[in-house]
Amino acid sequence: MFSFLGQLGSTIMAPLYWVTSLILSGFHTVFGSLLGPDSGWSWVLAIVGLTLVIRAALIPLFVKQIKSSRNMQLLQPKVKELQKKYGHDRERLAQETMKLYKDTGTNPFASCMPILLQMPIFLALFRLIDQAAKGTAKGVLTDAQVESLQTAEIFGARISASFTKADGNVNVQILAAVLVLAMTATTFLTQRQLMSKNMPADAMTGQYAQQQKMLLYVLPVVFAVGGIAFPIGVLFYWTTSNLWTMGQQFYVIRNNPAPGTPAAKAKQERDAAKRLRKGLPDPATPLETTLPATPATPATPATPAAPEAPRRQQPKKQTRSQRKKQIPASGKNTQRNPRPADGTPDEGDEPGRNTA
Repeated sequence: MFSFLGQLGSTIMAPLYWVTSLILSGFHTVFGSLLGPDSGWSWVLAIVGLTLVIRAALIPLFVKQIKSSRNMQLLQPKVKELQKKYGHDRERLAQETMKLYKDTGTNPFASCMPILLQMPIFLALFRLIDQAAKGTAKGVLTDAQVESLQTAEIFGARISASFTKADGNVNVQILAAVLVLAMTATTFLTQRQLMSKNMPADAMTGQYAQQQKMLLYVLPVVFAVGGIAFPIGVLFYWTTSNLWTMGQQFYVIRNNPAPGTPAAKAKQERDAAKRLRKGLPDPATPLETTLPATPATPATPATPAAPEAPRRQQPKKQTRSQRKKQIPASGKNTQRNPRPADGTPDEGDEPGRNTA
């Protein structure tokens, strides 16, 4: 039974040995041409290159992890309501909780996917370096590369050695202890960063918060205890992977934080300060409030236009006889004007009329 399981495990791990060793060998060829094929730095940089390739390939899974983790945080108030409503019935509570996750498209196990998918790669690299330390080649590594990896040193410590297998080499113990502490610290800081900056206040209590707090302290202890048995080359891989995770998470939290979290408030303050420097209005403020206030001038009532005076019409030039006809009867002068002494007819007299 155990032999069958061992054979099954070897069959599953064989492709990973080939992929891991192929990437590792390719980077070692590049750095070995610059630093020397037997240099410990060429192997360490090759391990770092392998780590970056693996983590870059896992970016889509990391995005899903962030979305799932955010949904889990935002769903905590609803989960608490279900716990209050169905706390007496565990089976019904489990059904309603899974229904809530399904309706919102949340996978509670997605946050563990990147770690779970890294574990086979981690085991393949661990076995690759561990077997190289024993002189056994795995994957596409040649015997010359295995011998080089077995004897390569950095800071006076072989990268194939571990803290528990230092053979009295103080340099190995010191370097392994430093890397174990770095691996533990980066694991703790990454989890702490997530809880302190990207979790709303409602999510800090409840079952999910308790799980996060437990992982905050349990995972570093697990890595610290297990890390003393890891070869130095594997410690470089895991520390580099943790640094990638911490930087990647910092970028996501800073630029796309979960709503209602301290990171979201900090982003709003940064955006407001940036708009202020550029002189842009706040999008949450109406445009009228951003314009400078101008003193209101009292409205003056409109003055009605004065009616235009009628234009005086000049009288027509009239003859004396015409003017006499227009005199009212009461003021009519019946006495005829005497004729001029010289006998000249008046201009108002009709021609041919006898005026005598």
